[in-house]
Amino acid sequence: MTSPLTRGEAGALVLEQVTRRYEGNAEPAVDDLSLSVAPGELLALVGASGSGKTTTLRIVAGYEVPDAGRVLLTEPGGATRDLTREPPQRRGFGMVFQHYALFPHMRVEENVAFGLEARGVRKAERLARARETLDSVGLGGKAQRTVQALSGGEQQRVALARALVIEPRVLLLDEPLSNLDPTLRQSTREELRATLRRSGVTALFVTHDQEDAFAVADRVAMLEKGRLLQVGTPEALYDTPATRAVAEFVGRATVVPAERAGDRVWVTIGGVALNTGARHADAASPDKQVLAVLRPESLALTSDDGTPAWRGEVTVRRFAGGHVVYRVRLAGGVEVEVLGDGSGAREGEQAGVRLAGVPVATVPG
Repeated sequence: MTSPLTRGEAGALVLEQVTRRYEGNAEPAVDDLSLSVAPGELLALVGASGSGKTTTLRIVAGYEVPDAGRVLLTEPGGATRDLTREPPQRRGFGMVFQHYALFPHMRVEENVAFGLEARGVRKAERLARARETLDSVGLGGKAQRTVQALSGGEQQRVALARALVIEPRVLLLDEPLSNLDPTLRQSTREELRATLRRSGVTALFVTHDQEDAFAVADRVAMLEKGRLLQVGTPEALYDTPATRAVAEFVGRATVVPAERAGDRVWVTIGGVALNTGARHADAASPDKQVLAVLRPESLALTSDDGTPAWRGEVTVRRFAGGHVVYRVRLAGGVEVEVLGDGSGAREGEQAGVRLAGVPVATVPG
């Protein structure tokens, strides 16, 4: 067994107008949320603390019952199960917890086999399946070790193997990378995505870290105050955010007022108007006020050679490996970040900022 599931066996997860309220809270934790995860798809739920992502995961897992709406699982044959009020143990879902919840007194293979023991699988069979699943996550040679002898990334893969060995229709992951140091986190992201792609399992995972979401997920759904703001590929959320909240949460951006003239969008700072080149606005709309999303790669420093530019002071110069990031304070207190090659102005010096020709997104004002 090289993977616990094949792509054709994965089910589709559907949330229909799910709402969850807690007593004493004026606003619902989850508010009329409709969302679907296709068979074999990896979907990340992102958002700030209190956005409703963890409550959504708990509803899907069966630890919470929504006040309204349904949780559905579409089986490969086309049948649909209503899971809304089914307890967790009857849903057949796998779960990877933030703190892994591994048993320190058990060997690695015993940790992985634990879920099969609870399902009545005989010892020889469950250990054989545990070893096969450990092979699929690259830990085949460490079945006999204790979990304390493993690195953080290896423990994460043991937790993943334990969830996959039961052959779940849906895999749920709660902040699965949050306990790893930055260096290990990057490599583990890649391993996690590769393992999930091989398994073919439908996966829903919660993270507050956009880099984790972008590195692992096929699509990303952003929540704010329990409501779905936007769902799409990582590229879609970054390049064409639907709202200011999405633009500011995803990547680094300065959102500034802009004005539309025909199908062009202009930004005026310190009396200097620059054409952003944005064409995302609806030219038929009577509202000329929009917001422009200025990201570091869409801006460049310029010398005082008469080229139209916004003038400001470099307040921060930060080396970031292959490039240098400048923070520039412009007129009116507007601060932008600009990518450069290190040959630009130093901290405390004046500099011009121009548009670099990279498309600039706009969002409703």
